[in-house]
This record gives sequence, structure tokens and C-alpha cells, in this order.
Amino acid sequence: MGYELVAAVDLGSNSFRLQVGRVVDDQIYPLDSLKEPVRLAAGLTTQKILDGPSQLRALEALARFGERLRGFDAGAVRAVATNALRVAKNAPQFLAQAEAALGFPIEIIAGREEARLIYLGVAHTLPNPRTQQLVVDIGGGSTEFIIGRSIEPLELESLYMGCVGFSLQYFPRGRIEKSGMKAAELAARKELQAIVRQYKKTGWEEAVGSSGTAKALADILEMNGLSETGITRDGLERLRSLLLHAGDLGKLTLQGLRPDRIPVLPGGLAIMLAVFKEFGLERMTFSDGALRLGVLYDLLGRYHHQDLRNATVQQFMRRYQVDASQAARVAATARGFLLQLLPEAVAEEQPDGQVLGWAALMHEIGISVAHSSYHKHSAYILANADMPGFSKMDQARLSRVVLAHRGKLERVQEIVPDSADWLLIFSLRLAVILHRTRDDAPFPSIGVKRNERGFTLGVDPHWLAVSPLTAAALEEEGRQWAALGMDFRIKPRSGKSQAAA
Repeated sequence: MGYELVAAVDLGSNSFRLQVGRVVDDQIYPLDSLKEPVRLAAGLTTQKILDGPSQLRALEALARFGERLRGFDAGAVRAVATNALRVAKNAPQFLAQAEAALGFPIEIIAGREEARLIYLGVAHTLPNPRTQQLVVDIGGGSTEFIIGRSIEPLELESLYMGCVGFSLQYFPRGRIEKSGMKAAELAARKELQAIVRQYKKTGWEEAVGSSGTAKALADILEMNGLSETGITRDGLERLRSLLLHAGDLGKLTLQGLRPDRIPVLPGGLAIMLAVFKEFGLERMTFSDGALRLGVLYDLLGRYHHQDLRNATVQQFMRRYQVDASQAARVAATARGFLLQLLPEAVAEEQPDGQVLGWAALMHEIGISVAHSSYHKHSAYILANADMPGFSKMDQARLSRVVLAHRGKLERVQEIVPDSADWLLIFSLRLAVILHRTRDDAPFPSIGVKRNERGFTLGVDPHWLAVSPLTAAALEEEGRQWAALGMDFRIKPRSGKSQAAA
């Protein structure tokens, strides 16, 4: 079911933003927006711990966003967090408080996924998206680089440099000195050298800047007569001279410079100057489209049954040469067990059912690395690969379920007892056991139930008697669950044979 209103929350390293949009004919029209200059990255200690004041600023901002989002359906809101929470070691503890303040789940997304969503937002605002665009998004903690045509990205990269971190490191206490500016530009150029050759090879027709730093620079250059339109190399160099002449952020008097942008201006300028030099740019236009708009369009695609995650799963199955027939058998049988345990998973977009389906389809991708302990290889790939459409938390959950689909359950014993992950693991393990022969041989229907201590299986004893391999596997399964203090009991049940799904 579609929504008339959708909302995106962007927990950026510099600012938190809320965007509410109205959906009309598959297009999103901005309706309301809120911005809070939280400067989360400034609260990261040298040990990569978010300090107390930055957490408090964040929670207060999210509580205000939460009030605006009251009454929104859970499926109409998507909240994403970027670099500061990617690197913060205490992110999991903070996230629990943040979700409580906002009232909705928050996903920490990988750098390339952030880049993809940024491009999706920018592409929907370009006058002629059919030209090839280089999009640069300088954020508080990272900078994303995308080359794309229409709404398809061709190159995606995220580099660990942002206006907050650079401003704190190279311009301490607001001092703007020539040595600091030179060091900041050189550091940014060094980061860019890792990607610039490939990007120049792919090529672009137009350079586009998005998000706060690009907007601030475009406004300042235009309003102070340093550029006629947009961001230019000459304008940036003239702005650098003005900053060095002032020597201190407190002495800056520039038209269009908002108070919340002052502390991070020199770091953002240094990165943009490096971008212009390394990519050989003379001019860059500005786009209002950014991460939050991309999140809204991605959300729109999901409930219009164009979920990018499904496309990613299919692409991974091809890349890792998965036996598609076996994957489909296991997925269908596992889903059948989950529906007995969790009837609400019958809904196509129910999250637990989706995760089980994806895990079942990809549980054997690790065989492409080595057949021995392939489930460990599968889990590693799912946790660490770039997977468009999936958040880092999505990937971590997929990885856990796949790691636990065979072998010792002790590897995932840290999962809390009432987690739905146990239902997914149980369903997938049982399906894998039943499809060991990798064919469409029929087996009797099996009833499954969950009780306080574990699981009960209703199995035809006559079938078990003539299936010694399966019987032995189920006995071993009982030992694995017992090692965790959980039941795995088999009770007699008569049942007609059913074809393997």
C-alpha cells in the first residue's frame, strides 16, 4: 500500500535533517523540512567515542523530529545515519537511545550506499539527467563521489574526509593560517588520488555539488561577488584569500554565511579546492537534491515493488554462481516453517520474512571461496561487501542468520533469547537439512511450533525410519540447540508427502 506522505531523517555528521514529502504520481514534492546543527563528528574523541554533549544535542534534535513524525506509519519513514555513527565505537548504545527519541528505527548505512542514495536524490532534481554527471557531496565526516547518467550510478565512492573533521584538525580554535590551509588541501588531494584516475577514465559532462558545504560555498561566492553563478575555481581561490586575510573565523564578515556553517567552512573549502584541482574542474553547479531526497525516492521504490535489495540479491547470486534451484528450494521450505511460527510473515514486505528469504537465497555464496566452512565465507561476504539498498544493520543480521544456518549454534549465542532471529535460524537450518540431496524428492509435511524452551517438530516416524541420514542430522540438531539450553524435540506425526518446494 502506498503512502500520501513519506519522511526521511538524515543523521549527518554535521547536521541532522528531516524531510517530509508528498507523493503525487510517483514524484515526491517537498512539504516540510527541519534542520538541526548537531555537529556529531565534533563530539568524536580521539578514541572514536561519541562524547556526552554531542549525544545530548543529537537526542534533543531527534525528540523534536519525533514530535513532527507522530502519526506516521512505520513504513513511511526511513532514518539513516552516516559517517560519524559508522566510526563511533559506542554507536550501538547511542542508537538505542536515538531510536527511542525519534520513535522509528535508524539504519547506519555504508559509505557507498550513502553515495548511491545521494545520487538518487540529485538525479531527481537535475534539468537534464541524461548527461553524465560527476556529483560531489562534502559532508561532515565523509565525502561522496558519484558519476552517473539518468538515475543509474556508474561510479560510487566514499572517502573518509569531511568539513567537521578537517576544520577541527587543520583550523583549531577557528584560526585560519596559511600552513593549516595548505596541509588540509594536501591531505584531501592525497585521499582523492585513490579514485581520480578511474573517475577521469569514466568521464563526465557536468560537475554537480550537493548538500551543505556545496550550498554554503555557492551562496557565499554568489552573494559576495566572487562568482556569477555556482562554484568556480577562481571564486574558491578568492574566498581562500579572504579567509586567510581574516585569520580567524570570528572576524569573518561574508554575506550569506550562516552562523551554523562558520565553524566548518575552512575544512569544507579546503576539500572543495582539492576536488577542483585533482579533477581539473573550473565550474560546479549546485543541486538541492541530496541524501534525504534520495532516501525518499528509495522508499518510494520499495513500496512500489522496485526494492533495490531484491535486485542486489539476484546480482549476488549471479556473481557468486549460486545454485539457483537449490536456493529457491531452501527459501520456499524455510518460508513455510517461518509462517507456522510467525503467521504475520505472510505479508510480502514483513521484515523478518524478507530477511529469511534473502538469507536463504544467498546462504551458499561462500562456496565460491571454498566449500569447507562455506557458511563462514558467506557470512563474511554478507557483512562486509557493498550491498546497494542494504544498511549495515541489514547486512549484519543477514550475516548472523547465514553464519548460523549450519554447524555450531554457539557462534551466535549472543543473540537475545526473544529475538526473531532464532525463528529465522531455526527455519533455515531445518530447510537446509531437508534439502541435502539437492533435488525435488518429496518429503512429508512437517509441523513446527515454538515453546518457551525451544522448538518442537512433528515428523512422520515411518519416513524418518527410512531416512537415516536425515534422522541423524536431526539428532545432531537437537544436540546443537541443547548446547544453548534450548529444546529441539521431535514428536510423531502422520503426514502426506509433499514435493520439495
